[in-house]
Amino acid sequence: MNRRSGAVMRRPSGEEGVRENAPVRYSARVEYDGTDFAGYQVQTGARTVQGELEAALARISGGSRIRVQAAGRTDAGVHAIGQVIAFTDPMGRPARELTRALNALLPEDVALRQMRRAPAGFNPRHAARYREYRYTVWNGPRSPLRERFALGVRDPLDIAAMERVGSVLVGRHDFSPFGAAHRQPVRTVNWVRVRRKGSLVTIDVAADAFLRQMVRRIVAALLEAGHGKTDEEAVVAALASGRPAFNGATAPAKGLCLKRVVLGPMRGRATPARRREGGERPPDRTENDDRQDIYGP
Repeated sequence: MNRRSGAVMRRPSGEEGVRENAPVRYSARVEYDGTDFAGYQVQTGARTVQGELEAALARISGGSRIRVQAAGRTDAGVHAIGQVIAFTDPMGRPARELTRALNALLPEDVALRQMRRAPAGFNPRHAARYREYRYTVWNGPRSPLRERFALGVRDPLDIAAMERVGSVLVGRHDFSPFGAAHRQPVRTVNWVRVRRKGSLVTIDVAADAFLRQMVRRIVAALLEAGHGKTDEEAVVAALASGRPAFNGATAPAKGLCLKRVVLGPMRGRATPARRREGGERPPDRTENDDRQDIYGP
C-alpha cells in the first residue's frame, strides 16, 4: 500500500499472489543465431547460449549463478526461434522487468520473449511433448545472404523422392544409425515434411526427442534421395543395420533451426500402434504460420 495516497500497489497481470523477494520459477522462449556459438550447453572456454543467459542473469542478481535449463541442447552452429528455457529468480522480480533487463544485457544474437511464471520444479526438457526442427535448403543460384542460414544446393532436388524417404522414418525406431551413440536410442518421429516454395526447400522433423545430430543425418539422407542416389528401401535397410547410415553423412549445422517446443502430455492414447506410426499428426498450418503458442497443449 502506498502510505501517502493509501492506494494499493498491484503487480502486473499474471504476477498476483507472488510475495516480494520470494523465489519465482519462470519459463521463456529464446531465439538465437547459432552461427558464433559452440552450442547451447555451457562449455569451458567456449561461447555458448546457456553461458550468455546465465552471465546476464548473474549481472542482475549480484553475481550469483542462476542455472538455466532448456528443452533442447542444440549443437554448434544450430539456430533456434522456439527454444524454451526455465530458471528460478531468487528475488521474484516481475516477468516484464526481467525480460527488459536481460534483453538489455544479452548480445545481439540472443533474445528473450514470452516470459511467464512456471510451476516450481518445471523443467522444459522433461515437460516437452515434442520438438520440431526445420532444416532450410536454398536450391538456387549462389546467395551469400540466404546461405548464412541455409544450405546451398545447386542441382535441382526431387521433392517427391525426399518426401517418400522421409515417410519411412516416421514412427518409433532405434535411430542409432542416424545419431550419436546413446544408451536409449529409440525415438518416436511424428512427421517429416518436405516443402518447396520457389528455390526455398524446407524440411520439418518433429519427434518426442532427438539423438545428437539426428536431424542433420536425416536431412543428409533426404538430400541423397533428392539427388536420385538413394530410395526408401535403402533407408529402411540403413535404419535396420545398426551402423552409421550413409557412412555418417551429416548436413551442415547452419541450415538447422529449433522451430518450436510443444509442452504437455501427448494427445490421445499412446498405444503401441500409434507409437509405431508416429506419436502425433502435424498441425494444420500454412508455411509461414508460426503463431502457435509453444506453451499450449
